[in-house]
Amino acid sequence: MGSKWEDCSVPWFWELASRVLPALHPAGGALCGACFCSAFEAKVLHTVLAGRLLPPGGVVAVGASGGKDSTVLAHVLRALVPRLGISLQLVAVDEGIGGYRDAALAAVRRQAARWELPLTILACEDLFRGLTDAVARRTAGSDRSRYCCTFCGELQAARRAGATNIAISHNADDMAETRLMNFLRGDAGRLARGGGLGSPGEGGALPRCRPLQFASQKEVVLYAHFRRLDYFSEECVYAPEAFRGHARDLLKRLEAARPSAVLDLVHSAERLALAASARPPRPGACSRCGALASRALCQACALLDGLNRGRPRLAIGKGRRGLDKICFCDPSAPNITSQPAF
Repeated sequence: MGSKWEDCSVPWFWELASRVLPALHPAGGALCGACFCSAFEAKVLHTVLAGRLLPPGGVVAVGASGGKDSTVLAHVLRALVPRLGISLQLVAVDEGIGGYRDAALAAVRRQAARWELPLTILACEDLFRGLTDAVARRTAGSDRSRYCCTFCGELQAARRAGATNIAISHNADDMAETRLMNFLRGDAGRLARGGGLGSPGEGGALPRCRPLQFASQKEVVLYAHFRRLDYFSEECVYAPEAFRGHARDLLKRLEAARPSAVLDLVHSAERLALAASARPPRPGACSRCGALASRALCQACALLDGLNRGRPRLAIGKGRRGLDKICFCDPSAPNITSQPAF
């Protein structure tokens, strides 16, 4: 029996893809629920095989939040396990968000039991000596409270014991929002690295992939509806404070004027990436925990370090070397001998 990678080179695969994939395009025709689900699964299969995202024999950990995206990803990959030759498990993170995370984790547990998948739940309190709610309380006041989602996102970078690959459930809308955020923030480093369907294992980190990267949020919702999937649909209580919401609102307005805006942004990252010789150095490993990092400390360890020092704003990297929000007449301010040029 040949390699699983050969599936994307045989004629029948491309014949199937040519018949079902165009139907998922915004300009395509109508499909019944059963045909739509088959087309969606074929689309994800094509993404995985063509991108060589999940090697045969691998142990794949699906980051499970209980929401629609991770639920759909786990369901599709479970259906594709015989074709891909992988084993699947669910990994969830308990961020300690009161009134929200308990219900979401209950949905994850139901999914694991129904699909007979191993489930590992990691608690941020154990991993990072703190919960998202605690972080939010410590950053409350003035304009700092809106950064608690930064902590939440970074604290989810936990170890997946026993896995060789991580599958994350970012869909096309998520990726387009990320492109907009990087552009609006002027994040040249991330823009320079371009897009891609994932990241290779570097600096001790596990390889990550995004099988749903070319599936729109509408398609994900429809698949969950037609498959009658059980998922948690409430929004995180801290989500309205995140910067991503502004990018999402802008993207919705762009999509109303240009329906292909989402996929255009996703594909543009590939075309606009800098040449290898001009890219920033590849990330290394965090000196404290060994996770992927572009500096001495990964963002999660830097956040915790800043909290322990009583400087959460600086920990998030928005402190402009500690000068942000500090008046130069303050005795504690650094000695500045030159004025900034405007």
